[in-house]
Amino acid sequence: MVQRTVTVFTDDLTDTEGEDIATHTFSLDGVSYEIDLNPDSHQLLLDALAPFLKVGRKSGNAPRRRGSSKRADGPDPIKVREWAKSQGIEVNARGRVPRDVIEKYEDNH
Repeated sequence: MVQRTVTVFTDDLTDTEGEDIATHTFSLDGVSYEIDLNPDSHQLLLDALAPFLKVGRKSGNAPRRRGSSKRADGPDPIKVREWAKSQGIEVNARGRVPRDVIEKYEDNH
């Protein structure tokens, strides 16, 4: 028996489905909101907020996007993996190197 998971993207405003739906975030009075919108609905939101955005002040920083970023202060993951393999420690070839493996590497270097 095969099991299949299907993801359906739905616009929260119009309840329409589509592949062009994206999640947008905004905050008001200290409360953050997420909403899934197609490009037309997103434009409606931008148009509705435009007069307020034009005269408002930005405060704080925009949320950081999660992505693949290297830690500037940590050891090179490639070297840590090579060292771990030479020590007989199993580590995945991809993804984050476990903290305990990094600590052992740092203790030996």
